[in-house]
Amino acid sequence: MALFGTDGVRGVANEELSPELALAIGKAAGSVLETGSQVLIGRDTRISSGMLEAAVASGLAALGIQVWMCGMLPTPALAYLIKAMGAQAGVMISASHNPPQYNGIKLLDGLGRKWDPEQEGLVEDRVSASSTLTALAPRIGAIHHLEEDAVYRYRHYLMQCFWGQIPPLHVVVDLAHGAAISTAVPVLEHLGARVTALYAEPLGELINQECGATHPAHLQQAVLRHQADLGMAFDGDADRLIAVDAQGQIVDGDAILYALACGLKERGHLEGNLVVATVMSNLGLERALQRQGISLLRTPVGDRWVAEAMHQHGAVLGGEQSGHIILQEWGQTGDGLLTGLALLAEMHRRGDPLAQLVEPLERYPQVLKNIHLKAPLTLPWQELPGLFSAVEAAQQDLGEEGRVLIRPSGTEPLLRIMIEGRQQAKIDRWIQTLVSTVESHLGSSEVPIG
Repeated sequence: MALFGTDGVRGVANEELSPELALAIGKAAGSVLETGSQVLIGRDTRISSGMLEAAVASGLAALGIQVWMCGMLPTPALAYLIKAMGAQAGVMISASHNPPQYNGIKLLDGLGRKWDPEQEGLVEDRVSASSTLTALAPRIGAIHHLEEDAVYRYRHYLMQCFWGQIPPLHVVVDLAHGAAISTAVPVLEHLGARVTALYAEPLGELINQECGATHPAHLQQAVLRHQADLGMAFDGDADRLIAVDAQGQIVDGDAILYALACGLKERGHLEGNLVVATVMSNLGLERALQRQGISLLRTPVGDRWVAEAMHQHGAVLGGEQSGHIILQEWGQTGDGLLTGLALLAEMHRRGDPLAQLVEPLERYPQVLKNIHLKAPLTLPWQELPGLFSAVEAAQQDLGEEGRVLIRPSGTEPLLRIMIEGRQQAKIDRWIQTLVSTVESHLGSSEVPIG
């Protein structure tokens, strides 16, 4: 049974992700941990989050796990608390940037990082046998409540990290009706910023709906309307950030990585002069970093792979174009608010607006297409008739100033094609060639990028 994707278990609440499945996952996760282990549980604002939280907690307690309910808080807050409290694991109930009807279950280890695939595989294997697991537990675990204290500890931690480094600028925050409601405004205001908040009500039925990191248009307008210095858009569980500069221009994860990497290198804090990002990061980021004497290491898509590569190579900065940024000095996982504070601190240190910090980053045109296949791929894409030779021809034509990426979906019958380079016309021509090559053999239709 394949339950886990790159970011935990996801599905429509009460359908694919039922309370029965959440209970089974709680029991299965409890069976992987030692009896008596401490596990923290957090949730976002979705209506279904309380239901799934209760089910997971019951499953864990039935296997002798000591459960600490942390209430509504961001995923990075839970990650921080796990390590700070010496817990053995954590569970976050959230579907991150997905629409309100979805929810998810993320399992975090004692350092606040996602469980490795082997542990998740054990949970998957034991979910179907969950009804027989309870009898194996020698005792029942207690369920404790932290709630307000949990949020306070995380806010206090961030304020300690950035005390005296945040300029008195006007910041507009888009809280996406999500978990950042409990943290962003009080932290920013306490550190001296003037804050205007959008979508600041904990309305789980509206989480991420035309707001937040995946829909920053309203934030752009608000920054211009209020003549603010910076905008910050979070997603539902506040583990990613999309920024907006004073001119209303979007500053995505690639641009944030560039600004922070340059600052760290200038201060001598960028270990190995290395930044980790995924295969989706723009080629312009790689070139801009090279001009600053910084190398870019690419990983598969998913912040778990970024975190793993950072650990393996001793990197202190990594992230994704979507706004998951990991700053090793302060945390082990993507943290939207922490990233925003780091940007503000860098603006203060340099005395420059955000637009000037990211100005040297020249973005290459990038085109993405999703091809819906008649059935999931059962062979490597390189073996599809004509596709490998077409990709080679495209790459040769684009040269060093271009890049072709082919990525089969791990969960859907989709083949994702990305091409980037300096010349838009050349990119458009090659994307059509590759799409036609796939569709002539396996495809049914092109579908919109999600």
